[in-house]
Amino acid sequence: MELTGTLKIFSSYNLTIVVIGLGVLALATLLHRFKHYPFSFPIVALTLGYIAFALPLGLTPPDPLAHKAVAVHLTEIGVIISLMGVGLKIDRMPDWRTWSSTWRLLMVCMPLTIAGVAFMGWWALSLTPAAALLLGASLAPTDPVLASDVQVGEPEDSTPKETAPEKKEDELRFTLTSEAGLNDSLAFPFTYLALLMLTEGVAPSNWITQWLLIDVVYKIGMGIGAGLAVGWLLARLLLRLPVDTEPQRMQAGVGALAATLLLYGITEVVGGYGFLAVFIGAMTIKHGEKTHQAHTSLHTVIEQSEQLLMLVIMIALGASIAGGLLAPLTWEAALLGVLLVLVIRPMAGLIGMVGTPWLSFRDRLIASFFGIRGIGCLFYLAYGLQEGKFLQAELLWATCAFAVVLSVFVHGITASPIMQTRERRLNEK
Repeated sequence: MELTGTLKIFSSYNLTIVVIGLGVLALATLLHRFKHYPFSFPIVALTLGYIAFALPLGLTPPDPLAHKAVAVHLTEIGVIISLMGVGLKIDRMPDWRTWSSTWRLLMVCMPLTIAGVAFMGWWALSLTPAAALLLGASLAPTDPVLASDVQVGEPEDSTPKETAPEKKEDELRFTLTSEAGLNDSLAFPFTYLALLMLTEGVAPSNWITQWLLIDVVYKIGMGIGAGLAVGWLLARLLLRLPVDTEPQRMQAGVGALAATLLLYGITEVVGGYGFLAVFIGAMTIKHGEKTHQAHTSLHTVIEQSEQLLMLVIMIALGASIAGGLLAPLTWEAALLGVLLVLVIRPMAGLIGMVGTPWLSFRDRLIASFFGIRGIGCLFYLAYGLQEGKFLQAELLWATCAFAVVLSVFVHGITASPIMQTRERRLNEK
């Protein structure tokens, strides 16, 4: 009996490896084909995971509630790698004027989105205020990694920009990319607020001072400071590595993985937000020297790592759904997901960007619509449920997973046609 059980475990493990191998093969052979079609690779990975674990193959679907630490750390690695990739793409260091659209999305759109989801969670799903806020914070981050058609392109030379770029297309893509880089970090204070409300009560007098001083001021400040300091040191090292041959370029690229881990780990050790430090550090490295080839080498390895992690996480999400992750989903929870993707985020985005000088009304509509939910959402929910004993955890996971899946399909299918149509109209002018 013991041998039979061991063989079953290895059989399940081997089949899982086959599924992942099929996904990697699809990534290598099919990814480039989706650039001009109304389809995205995350849809393929999600569907592969669902089909493989829904079939009677003896595979055990992963359960994020039963394996909380695995869910947290897998999505955590996925987020920090994606943040490094995003930071290495951005040509502008943060500035109040040229980042105007980004600040509006962060300071107006993001809180409105959190408030809208939290209210719906409390009113429609009968969640406690703390659980409703956790759901709002979890569904706040956007993730352009899951719809690459709306991102900025590969790194270019680090030429300082004193004025806004002339090309509106670049401004739109920059806005969406920079928003994702920062709101993946700035959802943390709201997650910690939900945890404080869970333990200290709803009354602000019980937690307002600690939250503002520690979770907002100190942790954000340490994230920015560590990102700048460690990023500057890493730039001095990485951007001076030789990149004349292919092996040298690959070795330099691997340095980006080391930089990601160091930025995140050091910042977390000193109590800051590691996500924020990785993004700030990546931009610091990007602007450390005007060496196009070095930037490209760093970004190439990060992008490949990012795609592999996205593949594994989307397969795991599809597998979890096959195992019943969406079983607790109610029609009210499904409606919340639909409203988030089609109403709450778009309306919050339009409100936040009223009067922005750098985007046309059409581009504001596009930027508001492409509030893509993804790996960051899964991380924040997994983290919150690991740190606190929230009621209705199954419903929270079902709601979050449904919103992510809906976003993957809706935004993955519409991204390419919308951006191509927009580009054609820009070229006609």
